[in-house]
Amino acid sequence: MTAATRAGCIRGAAVVSSLCSLLSVASVASVASVAPFTLAACGGAQPAAQADETRSIAEYDLARDAFQHGRLREALAHIEQALALDEDNAEAAYLGALLLLGFCAGDAQSSDCRFDSAEKMARRALEANPEMRDAKNALGVILVHQRRYDEAITVLKPLTEDILYASPEKSWGNLGWAYLLKGSNDEAIDALRRAVAAQPLFCVGQYRLGLAYEKRGELDLAREAFTRAVETDQPECRRLQDAFDARARVAEKRGLVDDARADLERCREIDERTAVGQRCAAQLQTLQ
Repeated sequence: MTAATRAGCIRGAAVVSSLCSLLSVASVASVASVAPFTLAACGGAQPAAQADETRSIAEYDLARDAFQHGRLREALAHIEQALALDEDNAEAAYLGALLLLGFCAGDAQSSDCRFDSAEKMARRALEANPEMRDAKNALGVILVHQRRYDEAITVLKPLTEDILYASPEKSWGNLGWAYLLKGSNDEAIDALRRAVAAQPLFCVGQYRLGLAYEKRGELDLAREAFTRAVETDQPECRRLQDAFDARARVAEKRGLVDDARADLERCREIDERTAVGQRCAAQLQTLQ
């Protein structure tokens, strides 16, 4: 039995089961009489295949719960089990890509950070479901982290043009990020302006837009973008250390030493243990 036939059998059984649960007793008898003919081609392997798919979905649900509570290793174990049961579980593969990115969020130099494995997961999700737009976005992010900027742009640019994608700020924001790191500042500014226009609360997009303006030497526009980043009405935005650090740097370039000092102090207060926090603390010493 081909994979397509197996998937069709599983879906057919699920439809019949759903109908039986929703219809009256008289109607159930009618549906039941049709079901053997509907599923006859599936043969004896159908129940086992359906059972594996059901167990795969259950493992995915366990993985999602563990991921939401920050238990990344436990979540990854459930993802591996889900994919062992159903290699075409696109949702599980996509979550696996996010999990592996999660290991990189704390320290990209850690042995737990494996962008190559995250890329494989994202591509696996897209093989199972080529229309999974969030997986395309995740793949673009992974390629940016791998410094494969042209490949990332190739993945992300069509996504920005996809009217069905519900989160255009993500695709525009990540496309702008790829252009920024590639050194294409004009293209970066255009993409990032589109990102923040699509979602004004996207403070990371504002921060990256500020970096692009700074690289182009437009310090006043850069400072305005950094300000919008840290003053966005979202708790995580008010703790965006990188934006405070960047605004302090621009303020110092403009000779606004008191403003620079205030931003460096805020950066240090957020978390002095991070690399950015330590840099802000060190920079403060030079302004005393």
